[in-house]
Amino acid sequence: MRTPYAAFFDVVLSRTDPEWAHHAGFRAIRAAHPLLSGGSWPVEWGLVARRVGAGGGVRALGLTFPHVLGLAAGFDKNAVGIDALAALGFGHVEIGTVTAEPQPGNPKPRLFRLPADRAIVNRMGFNNDGAEVVARRLAARARTTSPDSTGHEPRLDGPRAPTRQVVVGVNIGKSKVVADSDQAAVQADYEKSTGLLAPYADYLVVNVSSPNTPGLRSLQSVERLDPLLRAVRARADDAAERRLPLLVKIAPDLADDDVLAVADLALAQGLDGIIATNTTIARAGLASPHVEVERIGAGGLSGRPLTERSLDVLRLLHARVGDRLTLVSVGGITTGGDARARLEAGATLLQAYTALVYEGPRWPARLVRELG
Repeated sequence: MRTPYAAFFDVVLSRTDPEWAHHAGFRAIRAAHPLLSGGSWPVEWGLVARRVGAGGGVRALGLTFPHVLGLAAGFDKNAVGIDALAALGFGHVEIGTVTAEPQPGNPKPRLFRLPADRAIVNRMGFNNDGAEVVARRLAARARTTSPDSTGHEPRLDGPRAPTRQVVVGVNIGKSKVVADSDQAAVQADYEKSTGLLAPYADYLVVNVSSPNTPGLRSLQSVERLDPLLRAVRARADDAAERRLPLLVKIAPDLADDDVLAVADLALAQGLDGIIATNTTIARAGLASPHVEVERIGAGGLSGRPLTERSLDVLRLLHARVGDRLTLVSVGGITTGGDARARLEAGATLLQAYTALVYEGPRWPARLVRELG
């Protein structure tokens, strides 16, 4: 059945600049937050809330997530709408990617839709306000929230008050001004972000897999990733004054042997989990006209075209690590069938972003309800 949102998307949103539409839509979500959190939101989210309140939830990373579905990094880069997004039905919200230094990102246009593929291409380039500003924003939010399902006790003398219901992940990446060839500078850059943001994170993600920061993906090699993760781990635990769950996010374009090498490294280092996968640079098998794809040019592709490869990477990881790591599956999840396939393949948690764009604001709660 065609939804009102689908008609609105086809008639209005499909004719607007995607980045403008994103900001306008996000402003609308934040403006509607009082209604969403006040019980006036559609029945789907009411059912989800009652399920969580009745004892539902997922234990992972030492935290209790209200349910399996979260919002992937990239939507709320600057931590300006965490609770409004949670009110849509997301059980966790991963903010970022945040870099140590503020940066404007790549030149516009840098966000594109491929409706025939239910996909998005972006080359945003980690546009964000920087770790210092985002940390202040998270600190202000922490002072207004209270303890809940995450399982943490409130810190009366510290900067962080645990969140109610929604679990907050912080995704960090390399500042563009830092040369990827300078390992010491790269590590210092990530350590700066970690020190500022770790006190306010329920979990931390090291992003080395975006295709839109030159040289970033080279950090996925085990030789470079190993010392980087060790440095981030040490800084995170010191800044948070507790053992902060640490995950790494990998690309779908890694060769299978490299996926397994990262899995082995994660086990050896005692990481808490892996997020698989980020966007892809591949363009094979698209339904969109070749000329349109060529016109858009470079960038990371997300949405339905990632479904098969993201599932394959998840299966590879689970076969290697079993239940020793928390596996978070993201990429091409739209239907209940997609979600169940990931859970059956070994995912503990799921994330989405592109489906929210194409399916609308009622989609998260509908999917959670469908999963039961």
